[in-house]
Amino acid sequence: MKLTFSGASPYVRKALACAIARGIDGRLENLGLRTSDPALAALNPLAKIPTLVTPEGIALYDSPVICEYLDSVGDAPKLFPAAGPARWKALQLQALGDGIMDASQPRRREIGLPQDEGRQEYIATQRSKVERALDQLEAEADQLGQLATIGEIAVACALGYLDFRYQNEPWRAGHPKLEAWYAKVVALPALARTMPVA
Repeated sequence: MKLTFSGASPYVRKALACAIARGIDGRLENLGLRTSDPALAALNPLAKIPTLVTPEGIALYDSPVICEYLDSVGDAPKLFPAAGPARWKALQLQALGDGIMDASQPRRREIGLPQDEGRQEYIATQRSKVERALDQLEAEADQLGQLATIGEIAVACALGYLDFRYQNEPWRAGHPKLEAWYAKVVALPALARTMPVA
């Protein structure tokens, strides 16, 4: 299996964390392509990272699909529950974690541009999404486990991205239960071995 790597991408981190949690990270090779590389666009018309190429040569994108594929490889316990309420909860948490990343990553680019009214409104809207998601996670923090599902991994990667890119907007204030949960899971191999780097 070959994967596009970026030390700063929370989506790549999510895929790597899944591979580590399932004990198959040693089977991943660095595809060595950047978003501007025409070879990536040939594999993935969206030219997005992460992109994973299976041993059969199938290109998969983006992180939810890649993580589900990685969950099908090997014999370790599954990160995607098979059915019922546990599955829907895991997928809901994944959507919440991905949503935090989706609202945070493009907002970072917008901050450095001239701040007209439209851009300021966009930034405020995206920040509000993150704040509401954090409040929801705080309310559910007692139910979060030890990175046993895709949802918990996505949420942890999202919080790590906020630490990495938004140190001037600390998320821990007002979220003590979420802070306590994150302090426990950030030391687990799936997160400890995938700390973001610029």
